[in-house]
Amino acid sequence: MLSFVGLGLWDERSVTVEGREALQSADRVFAEFYTSRLAGTTVEELADHHGVDIEVRDRAGVEREPGPVLDAAADGDVVFCTAGDTMISTTHVDLRVRAAERGIDTRVIHGVTAQSAASSLTGLQNYRFGKAVTLPFEYAHGADGTPASVLDGIAANRERGLHTLVYLDIKVAGSSPAGPAEGEPDEYMAADHAAAALARDWEEDAVGVAVARAGSPEPVVAADALGALADREFGDPLHMLVIPGELHHLEAEALAEVAGCPRDVLPGEE
Repeated sequence: MLSFVGLGLWDERSVTVEGREALQSADRVFAEFYTSRLAGTTVEELADHHGVDIEVRDRAGVEREPGPVLDAAADGDVVFCTAGDTMISTTHVDLRVRAAERGIDTRVIHGVTAQSAASSLTGLQNYRFGKAVTLPFEYAHGADGTPASVLDGIAANRERGLHTLVYLDIKVAGSSPAGPAEGEPDEYMAADHAAAALARDWEEDAVGVAVARAGSPEPVVAADALGALADREFGDPLHMLVIPGELHHLEAEALAEVAGCPRDVLPGEE
């Protein structure tokens, strides 16, 4: 059996009770933290809290060399855990498909996602979000400025009146040639960096909503024009950015009252 367990958003306590039980009953526990991470804890603290040994796999160890994970699951009860909800990344879907091809039973134990947290914290209604986009570091996509796919994705959502969740790039040391080398600090794009890029390459006066440390005891949610967000600092990772589309009156009130958005920069309400 191969159980995919989402660990939630922040620290060792963010996992569901069902996920905790799966961790503690497994013969072996694997994890990856290159697609996302629990910013409020370490692997050692996570393992100690749940009383398990955690074998961390890098990108190559999940995508190109999944054999050890699958072999262990063929012979015993294995958990593969990730931050957030475990099936958000195609990497994890691929691993589940590989398991199914070998006749290994699988199950998914969900965790809180960044997407649901973004809606909950900002007050923007979940069903009014369109396709999400990911903003990479400039050096990582081999071209100047913001990729056209990101700008086109935001524009397509805006044409339909929908909000856009912008995931911000993460570069874990040693996980990619286009990123820090092994032993160097990991890199996490900040919301002010993302806002500056979109203000430069898209619309400086468009409203953005920065979300920092979702799932933590003190998350930060701040809405303003992208040009203004670019001049602010939002502290430690992880960060997201939301670009609102058309606003229901309650959404507009939430951005003003909860996220501190100046009312004179809010886009028009429905």
